[in-house]
Amino acid sequence: MSGTLLFGFHAVQVRLKMAPDSVREVHIDAARRDARMRQLIERVQASGRTVVDSDGARLDKLAGSTRHQGVVARVTPVAVNHSLDDLLDGVEGPPLVLLLDSVTDPHNLGACLRVADGSGAHAVIAPKDHAVGVNATVAKVASGAAESVPYFMVTNLARTMGELKERDILVIGTSDDAEQSIYDLDLTGPVAIVLGAEGPGMRALTRKTCDVLVRIPMLGAVESLNVSVASAVCLYEVLRQRSRQGVSA
Repeated sequence: MSGTLLFGFHAVQVRLKMAPDSVREVHIDAARRDARMRQLIERVQASGRTVVDSDGARLDKLAGSTRHQGVVARVTPVAVNHSLDDLLDGVEGPPLVLLLDSVTDPHNLGACLRVADGSGAHAVIAPKDHAVGVNATVAKVASGAAESVPYFMVTNLARTMGELKERDILVIGTSDDAEQSIYDLDLTGPVAIVLGAEGPGMRALTRKTCDVLVRIPMLGAVESLNVSVASAVCLYEVLRQRSRQGVSA
C-alpha cells in the first residue's frame, strides 16, 4: 500500500496481525489508557514493535486528521506478492471481483473495500489514472479491509475487463438507465461488478466493454446511491444468490 502512516485501531491492529514486520513504530495517546488501548499496546509490544507516547496535537499532525482514535503507526509498504492472474488462478469456486471506475474519494474507496471484504469479493480493481490509491484515510475507513482485500490498479481498465471475459467472468456494469435490474440476473457464476463514481458514472469505454448493464431500483426522489452503498447492494445480492444455491463465495 502507498504511504507511510496508518491510523485508527482497526487499521493498525490488522496490519500488526497480517504484516507485523512492516510496522516500524506505533504512536499512541499518552492520556488514553482504557482497556482497548491497553490491549493494543500489549499487541504492539508482543510483536516487538516500538510504542511511542504522544499527545493529541502530535497525533493530529502525524495523521493529518483528528479521527485517529489516539493511534498512529509508521509503516513500510507491503508488497503485493501475486498478480491478478495468479489470484484468480487460485480462487476456489466462482470468482467475484469489484471494479471501480473513476472513484477518487478515499472515503468511498475505503468503504468499498470494507464491503468487498464482508461480501467475500476476491479483489478490487481500479485504473491507475482515474482512481485513488490506498492511503491512510482509505485504510482508516476500510477498518482493516485495506489489508485483507487485494487492490489492483491497472493501466487499462477496459483491457483488464476483456481479460476477465476471457476467463468466462460475466462483466456487469451498473447504470441508472439500464433496462434490467441487478435482481433480474443469475449471479451464481463468475461475476465482475463494475461501478462508476457517483455523478459521472462509468466512462464511455468502460460502459461499452461491459457484457450487460443493470440498474439498482430507486423508488424515492433520490436518483442514485453513493458508490459504496451501490457496491454493497450488488455484492451482497451475489452473496445472497450464491448462498441460496449452495455456491461457495
